[in-house]
Amino acid sequence: MSVADHSWLPRATCDGGCVRVGPDSPRWRVVLRVTLRVMLVLLLAPVVPLALLPLPGQARVQRFYCRVVLRCFSVRISVSGSPIRNLRGVLVVSPHMSWLDVFAIGSVLPGSFVARADLFGDLSVRLLKIIPIERAHLRRLPGVVEAVAHRLRAGQTVVAFPEGTTWCGLACGSFYPAMFQAAIDAGRPVQPLRLTYHHADGCVSTAPAFVGDDTLWRSMCRLLAVRRTWAHVHVESLQLPGTDRRALARRCESAVGVGVPQRPGRRHVLVG
Repeated sequence: MSVADHSWLPRATCDGGCVRVGPDSPRWRVVLRVTLRVMLVLLLAPVVPLALLPLPGQARVQRFYCRVVLRCFSVRISVSGSPIRNLRGVLVVSPHMSWLDVFAIGSVLPGSFVARADLFGDLSVRLLKIIPIERAHLRRLPGVVEAVAHRLRAGQTVVAFPEGTTWCGLACGSFYPAMFQAAIDAGRPVQPLRLTYHHADGCVSTAPAFVGDDTLWRSMCRLLAVRRTWAHVHVESLQLPGTDRRALARRCESAVGVGVPQRPGRRHVLVG
């Protein structure tokens, strides 16, 4: 039986049919857009490794790196909701749609990320302090949870995606409770975020979605062809850990409004 056949694996109902690039543009504009963005990547590539130097202010370095990546794909960030508290040792949770989520959240809340390391190059793995998780080896999940708890106790911010898989953004999955055990074990609060992607006209965009049989290359090419994408981060109320991971997962799931349309909110931060 293949890994995909196991009933205990988180599974999304989204596939390639959910993904739409958005309004059509003349072919010459798409070609020009992609060419300019590729040139930007080539210009910035020699400078990015300097971010690995052991300099003070690593959080600022990570935030800058994430913004550079977003800029290369013409993604802009807006933030609304509660103020982002400058607390140590916070578990950040969000719905999950794409490999791009890591850079979108990292541009606002730098920290460590629980993610598939195979989707990121060595540079990104080191800069984003990725805690690798493998869907094919979920027996290793307790070790991942312990690694997250260890970093939380050390005062680090850790970002996780409790849905366990990606969705298109129009639909969402439930929050699985396993990762919340780390916050309970470490006695640290949880910061729920609602991350959504939009076209320039405000409509929800599924272009960044990384679902079904999509490949990383195809996903990146699709984003390069889109005129502009807005990533909107809505900061919800901080949640105390309590003692029941399932109850904590339900509280955070309810806070981000999984399965319901995004609540309107005044955007108080705009990140270039």
